[in-house]
Amino acid sequence: MMIAGGGLIELVAAVAGAVLQAGRVDVVLGVQRRHGVGAGFAREKAHCGGRRQRQQEDEECEDQLSHGTCRRHAADFTTPIPISRHVRYYLFIIESSTIDWGIWMNWTAGYASDIEYITGFYREQSPAWLNFVCLLNGGEPLDLCQPYSYCELGFGRGLTAELLAAGNPHAQFYAADFNPAHVAGAARMAAAAQLHNLTLLENSFEELASGATELPHFDFITLHGIYTWVTAENRQHIVDFINRHLKPGGLVYVSYNAMPGWTAALPLQRLLVEHADLHPGRNDAQLKAGAEFVKQLEQAQAAYLTQNPALKTRLTSLANASPNYLVHEYLHKHWQPLYHADVARDLARAKMSYAGSAELSMNFPPLYLSEERRALLEQVADPDMRETLKDYFLNSAFRKDVFVRGATRVSTLRQTELLGQVGAVLTVPRARASTKMKLHIGEMTGHADLYGAVLDALGTRPHTLAELAKLPPLASQSMQSVAQIVALLTASNQAEFYFPAGSSGHDPATRLNRALAAQTRYGDDYAALCAPLLGNGLAAPYLERMFYLALVDQPQQQTAMSLALRAWEIMSPTGRRMQRDGTVLQTPEDNLQELKHQAEVFLADRLPVWRQLGII
Repeated sequence: MMIAGGGLIELVAAVAGAVLQAGRVDVVLGVQRRHGVGAGFAREKAHCGGRRQRQQEDEECEDQLSHGTCRRHAADFTTPIPISRHVRYYLFIIESSTIDWGIWMNWTAGYASDIEYITGFYREQSPAWLNFVCLLNGGEPLDLCQPYSYCELGFGRGLTAELLAAGNPHAQFYAADFNPAHVAGAARMAAAAQLHNLTLLENSFEELASGATELPHFDFITLHGIYTWVTAENRQHIVDFINRHLKPGGLVYVSYNAMPGWTAALPLQRLLVEHADLHPGRNDAQLKAGAEFVKQLEQAQAAYLTQNPALKTRLTSLANASPNYLVHEYLHKHWQPLYHADVARDLARAKMSYAGSAELSMNFPPLYLSEERRALLEQVADPDMRETLKDYFLNSAFRKDVFVRGATRVSTLRQTELLGQVGAVLTVPRARASTKMKLHIGEMTGHADLYGAVLDALGTRPHTLAELAKLPPLASQSMQSVAQIVALLTASNQAEFYFPAGSSGHDPATRLNRALAAQTRYGDDYAALCAPLLGNGLAAPYLERMFYLALVDQPQQQTAMSLALRAWEIMSPTGRRMQRDGTVLQTPEDNLQELKHQAEVFLADRLPVWRQLGII
């Protein structure tokens, strides 16, 4: 346990008294004040640790004190040993038969945990998405019609796990996070939605890897971003957990900060961490102060900040992004971007091999690598190094990797058959869909005849890829080419794909969507709804979620004005106001007029898409 901040002597004394009263320790030697910078208190267990541990050394120290610490080492406690150089107050605790010292002394393991992470939804973590990646690259996908098991490690606020559980009621979902605030918040939402197929766990990676909690074997294990935010020991625990709990043929999704794209920003992250160490307090306050200090350095023409074009985006994000995101991106003590080869070699210890990228456009190298570059890659025999070199060409700063345990290659014929069963659906009105696409690899324009034919067909109803392949403009194209078109339309947020599902029940999705939409009364945290057809979530801005509430609360009154009135009823008490042409609207009349206009657009464009996806 660690408490940071100045002027804590009374608090430390109170904690010491409470600990003794609770019977959690045998002896508290004392509280000592040391003059210096920073604040906090900590002390590791005594050198000998009594009879329970270090038995051999205890046998050498025969005249032990009654509390279990030998006289020879009692003097060790005359010089306090702080957890960091910023310690002012110390609580000395010696010998306990009940405390798990690793957790009691510092359960965060250097992870910034006093600020909850943003409520994010990451569609790439869905079983259907991972299956599609596997299939695109010639791997054998899992059968999603049958019951399966899924586990998310480090689930944050829990939105992704909740959306997936609601969208796949025939599967069992587990989600683990060591932050009790995250677990408590996710549990409230899961209870409101009655997600009986979702189990939430408050466990560290070490606890999960040890097998202390009885868990099944999983078909899917996913973790978003966390792998490069934790200690090397915790990365090993993650690999151990995968090795223990992933089924043969199972898929793992791991996204992470990547090299070499983070190279330019490494000194920035170090600066923010060092500044935070020198200014104890809540992580959000530390981040704000650090960002202000960086701004001052930039104004003072620090060459690193002013002569480094690669930093421009990072500095803009530091000034404007959510503190809940920035704290977790920059202030972890053990933050370390990794090369793909590092991650691949780690997971090889759990018999994993690289299956493809959840960043869909990355699975088609001819789109982003010239013939000359591809020829260079072909000279590299090692597949992990070959994949890593792609990041050198692209200067990748973030990767979304999919790994498989026991890769099974399928024949071209079987791949064609399986791809043909995959469905595709537009997520925007046909009038707004375009062959010009913004992708992770850059902007590109698809062949007008091919992409136009697919968009026209999907504009009428969902189609399987086999149906799309029969369209006259695509008659000469392979099924793999059709899959590429659908993949890129999905990557550009104009379409989605889906697999045949084992359950068509919409009740869990409806319950979750109602619970998520109800949160608009209090804020804008849960920006997604569950789409049963996809078995996945779909981004849904604040206004759309208010309209959703109006639709489900008043199904017989689906007019633009009824939606506007219901939205204003929710919105008005929050202090939020609509904008028109950049101007904030002040009067109820102006707000209602703008809400009515937005509701008309929603009913014409968005509601038909929602109906196809099963949201309404």
